[in-house]
Amino acid sequence: MPARPTLAGQLLVFQLTVVLCVLAVVAALSLAQSEATFNAEQGRRVTQLAERLASDDLVRARIIEPAPSQTLAPLVQSTLTHSQVASVTIADADGTVLVSTNPLLVGTELPTGDPGVFDGRGWRGELDVGRGRELVAQVPVMGAGGAGGTGGGNLGEVLGVVMVGQDSQTVGERLVDASPNLLLYLGVASVLGLGGSWLLARRIKRATFGMEPREIAGLAEHREAMLYGIAEGVVALDSAEQITLVNDVGRRLLDLPADSVGRSLDSLDLSGRLRDVLTGVVTGADQVVVQAGRVLVVNRMSVEKDGRDLGSVATLRDRTELAQLERDLGAFRSTAEALRAQAHEFDNKLHTISGLIQIGEHDEVVAYVEALGRQRRGLDVSIDGPIRDKAVAALLAAKSAQAAERQVRLEVAPGSALGPLEATDSADVGTVVGNLVDNAFDAAAGGDDAWVSVEIRETEGGVDITVTDSGPGVPPETAQEVFAHGYTTKAAASGERGIGLALTKLVCEHHGGEVTVANTADGARFSARLPLAPGALSGFGPPTEELTIHKGVR
Repeated sequence: MPARPTLAGQLLVFQLTVVLCVLAVVAALSLAQSEATFNAEQGRRVTQLAERLASDDLVRARIIEPAPSQTLAPLVQSTLTHSQVASVTIADADGTVLVSTNPLLVGTELPTGDPGVFDGRGWRGELDVGRGRELVAQVPVMGAGGAGGTGGGNLGEVLGVVMVGQDSQTVGERLVDASPNLLLYLGVASVLGLGGSWLLARRIKRATFGMEPREIAGLAEHREAMLYGIAEGVVALDSAEQITLVNDVGRRLLDLPADSVGRSLDSLDLSGRLRDVLTGVVTGADQVVVQAGRVLVVNRMSVEKDGRDLGSVATLRDRTELAQLERDLGAFRSTAEALRAQAHEFDNKLHTISGLIQIGEHDEVVAYVEALGRQRRGLDVSIDGPIRDKAVAALLAAKSAQAAERQVRLEVAPGSALGPLEATDSADVGTVVGNLVDNAFDAAAGGDDAWVSVEIRETEGGVDITVTDSGPGVPPETAQEVFAHGYTTKAAASGERGIGLALTKLVCEHHGGEVTVANTADGARFSARLPLAPGALSGFGPPTEELTIHKGVR
């Protein structure tokens, strides 16, 4: 199989063809210009000679006399010799050639370009006159009406025709006449054209890294297959922060329009933490971003060549489902920790009862057991009374055990009330409560008289959740970004932690609600609003008896 021509070879052939075509056009134009110049100059010359000869008194007087060739032949030959033309011919009024420097024309009919020449009109053009093609001028000989040999014929009468011709130029003669240096010019142009074509071919070959068109096409096909075949989103930006490439997954994850390529991040309303990560303001691997109701993990890589910043490429992974699994796992972990805390507390109580029995303090054993029973009933009243949804109540009971383990006082605020919910709504309310309480535990733990207050209230069409802690609060500079970044209130001391608050925001926004944070005199207060569908709430109102406060006990 013959080898395919290279890209450089194809370009060289193409450019050579273009150069040759240009040279051919230039040569044709030069020939046309040379021909036009020759016809103009020589045409005027032969016309002047013909007019001069036709107005000669001798020609007028002798052309109508018998045997005019004997008297006109010397004049014709003299004109030919002195004027250096190709032919001189004189014909009578009938068109018969009387005398000519071309003997073959004598006695024949004069070839004419325009029959009107015998009516007194002159003509100039090219004709075949026997020996070849000539540029000729034909001028009528007009009677002057003179006497005494000064002229013949009546005034205005056509006595004959004078024709003076000059040989037409050949192509070679035209090229020579066009310009003495035309061939040199064409040669220089050819060399420059070939040299430029060769340099252009080399430059293009370097720019394409030596790859041929079929290889470039293959790379483009592979790139398209890779970009649109992977499950991750890909977004490429140039140095001006304009999108140069985005695949379908990236467009879906960021909710971008179909014409996003070529537009800037500002025009696409991509701001906040997502913009900071895409532009490199925030660096690091696996950056968590909440965008368009999704939890995204973004990795960005800068692209440079020869020290020039060409932009960046970012990959996006949708971790919303993984975050949901993490949330579920967190619920199981919370339950396990609650069981561990309860088991630890139960061991302490059993050890206390065992010690009292061993020292014979049987009355103290009875009193201790009764106190535990009252405490259990108090816990049931403080949680199960106002919180009638079993899942949420169980979650708060488990959190109370964790609070005791971490030496934090967990309070259910007076006025809290929540009736039974649908299973899905109950899970979402539990997610918000659990994440906010865990975040509050992290912020408050370790402080003096640490406490966390939880308030859950039914409102018209939804549930309001407020969690307040005794921690250091939220730094003002991160208060607006805390949910997007996934910070906790403990971020003031320990930096970034997980995506618990981001999940809380997602759950609230999924229901059409919101979650906000504010600093109080005691610490941070998180307020969440979850609108629920009609019929999801039971209409359960606040309890009639005053709620008690559960304190953690070790």
